[in-house]
Amino acid sequence: MDFVVYIMAGAAVGFAVGVTGVGGGSLMTPLLLLFGFPPHVAVGTDLLYASITKAGGVFVHRRQGTIRWNIVFYLFAGSLPASLATVYVLHNYFPDSESYSHLLTSMLGVMLILTSLVLLMRKKIMAESHDHNKGGFLAHLQAHSPRYTWLMGIVLGIMVTLSSVGAGAFGAAILLLLYPRLPSINVVGTDLAHAVPLTLVAGTGHLFLGNVDFMLLGALLVGSLPAIYVGTKVATRLPEKLLQPMLASMLLALGVKYAFF
Repeated sequence: MDFVVYIMAGAAVGFAVGVTGVGGGSLMTPLLLLFGFPPHVAVGTDLLYASITKAGGVFVHRRQGTIRWNIVFYLFAGSLPASLATVYVLHNYFPDSESYSHLLTSMLGVMLILTSLVLLMRKKIMAESHDHNKGGFLAHLQAHSPRYTWLMGIVLGIMVTLSSVGAGAFGAAILLLLYPRLPSINVVGTDLAHAVPLTLVAGTGHLFLGNVDFMLLGALLVGSLPAIYVGTKVATRLPEKLLQPMLASMLLALGVKYAFF
């Protein structure tokens, strides 16, 4: 019976991802916590879930030539070592998974808050990044984009490994700010091409730590993969102006709950 419930949960999240485009980690990990799974199992299982569900998108973008591999490699140079280092710290400096559960839930809360703010301010972020007359700190970031791409890769590697959230909307926001001339389709493709290996490396690290429930993973995939496809077909008929703010508000409320309570 639980297997059927988890299939339905995977379908619900997959449909929401297809309709809104918001990363599954922002939705799946809080849902698994609400189901009563320990934070380390929720994060570890969701990371492998994310790497599998996003892989098809990378294949499509690769065929279309919409991935900027030079940017991906700058991100990799920071995120993959940072992810491995984070797993090393969890393994060697904490006695068991229960001892770092609070760290995972707090980081999840922080990343949900950041993701919700990115969704609510997406148009402003895009406008700011394309304002070529704007100087100051943003101009400095864009002038030294390779260096800051590497640094943000480090931040993403740590945050994603600890929360399973951030490789999607937050990663895309970083690309928009650092590379204002990058077309939106290239932002999506480049972000996906970085997210899949990062979540795979982080998820494999959690697998090494014993934090992956394979029965749960299988059920989520059975439910979500067809639902994502259905959601993308339905998305064109639903009001994005209403859906994304509602979703962002929900993520903000969950983020506050996990970060501060």
